[in-house]
Formats: sequence, structure tokens, C-alpha cells
Amino acid sequence: MIELGILLALLCALIGNVAFLCKHRGAVAAPDVRFSHPWESTKALFRSRWWTIGMLIALAGWTFHVAALALAPLSIVQAVISGGLVLLAWPAERWFGIELGRREWFGLGLSATGLALLAVTASPDSAHSSYSVAPMLAFEAALLGIGVLLLLSGTHKRVTAGHGVLFGLAAGLLIGVSDVALKALAGTVPGDLLSILSPWTVTALVASILAFFAVARGLQVGEAIPVIALSSIAANVTAILGGIFVFGDPMGSGAVEVVARSLAFAAVIAAAAFMPGPVRAARATP
Repeated sequence: MIELGILLALLCALIGNVAFLCKHRGAVAAPDVRFSHPWESTKALFRSRWWTIGMLIALAGWTFHVAALALAPLSIVQAVISGGLVLLAWPAERWFGIELGRREWFGLGLSATGLALLAVTASPDSAHSSYSVAPMLAFEAALLGIGVLLLLSGTHKRVTAGHGVLFGLAAGLLIGVSDVALKALAGTVPGDLLSILSPWTVTALVASILAFFAVARGLQVGEAIPVIALSSIAANVTAILGGIFVFGDPMGSGAVEVVARSLAFAAVIAAAAFMPGPVRAARATP
């Protein structure tokens, strides 16, 4: 059964990457996302065929994720999906006409290796959801603020391809903020449904909505691979740091694990430097 769970996790990683690439086609075919007109921008995105296809594929990927978690340990599923970032390259080149250079190949491989190593070395005690309010509030407020500032960086000046990278980072940070809030809710909601009326529910919703627009705008003005990869890297790193600083997850049970996780963090950060390299993408019609 574990083998089937690993296979489903691999399918989830591949499907998630294809969903992102479809959303890229849809985003560039849709009118510019305007943060001052969120409802109109949302309707315009879903009128773009490829964006809607991407969202539906992403939903299918989520079901594979849930099925994988039911069949295999969380640490294994997380390792497979994190390492699956490298699977982004194959559909990007084969199906979407995106050419990757050596920098992008190396960056994807390095980030996938680092994220997978972080997942593999996760402590089995990291599944708890207990936390103190002060560090939780400080972490969420700080990361949410940084994400909003990155979003605002592209609203008061002429937006360039470089802003796509910033929007991708913003989306990843905001997704990580949402994940940390959802983990906090997971410790209370099953036993007390009324606890869903929590500030963390609002935090998760706000962060998710902002991430939705950040991804869309980033894919419109930036190149697909840097935006997708940096969004994934930022989301994973933010969630992992949230586990360490908010929920008290250990960096490792011994010196070897601490060093391994530190090197993994360094690899992921270094990989980000390779993402904004020159990539050419084929523009699609709606």
C-alpha cells in the first residue's frame, strides 16, 4: 500500500506542475489582474479557458494528495511531492513550449533535492499542532506583511518581468502563512467545531485569496518556471520555518540531522538564485 501511496504522490506532483503551467497559459491570455478590482479580475481569469482547466487539474491533484496521505506516511508523501518539483521541467518543455537553460535545470534539481531532504529529515514529532499565541501572531503577521509588501511592489510603477518573481515569492509566502494557520486550526477544529471561528481562519482565507491574485499576476508578467518554482520554494520553506518557530519542531534529533537540514535550507535558498534566468515561453490564445 505504501508503494501505491508513493505512486499517487508522484502523480500529485506531476499533476500540480501541469496545473501551474495551464494556469500560466490562461493568465497570459486574460486581461491584466487589477488588485483594485478583485471580482472583475477573478471573472476575467475564469473566462480564460486554460486558467479554468488549470484550476480543475489542481483540484484533481489535491485528491491524489489526499489519497496518498491515506496510504503512505506523511513524511514520505511530503518528500516525494517536494522532490517532484523537478518534474516541472518535462511537461514545460514537452507540452508547453518552454525552453529551459542549464541554470533552470540546475535550479530545479537543487531546489527539489533540498526540499526533499528537509522532508525526509523531518521529526516524527512534528505532527503536533500545539503553539503559543505570541510566536504564532508574530510569525503570521510578519510573513503576511512581507507578502503584502511584495504585492504592492508591482502596483505603483511600471510592472516588468522582474515583478513576476516578486509576485511568485509573495504567493509562496502567503500560501505558507495559510498552511501555518490551517495547521493551528487542525489541532482544535476536529474536537471543537466552533473553534473554526478563529482569527487563524480569517488569516488562512485572506492569505489564500491574496496568493490567488499574486500567482495570477506573477504568471502574467513573469516567466513560468521562475514564478512557479519560487512560489513552491517559498511556500515550502515558510511552512517548514513555521513548524520550527511556531510549533517547536526540532531542527533534528542529532548533530547529523541538524547539519543535513541546514545544508538543505542553504540548497533551497541557493536554488532560488538560478530561477530568474532567461526562459522563453510560448504565449497561448484563450
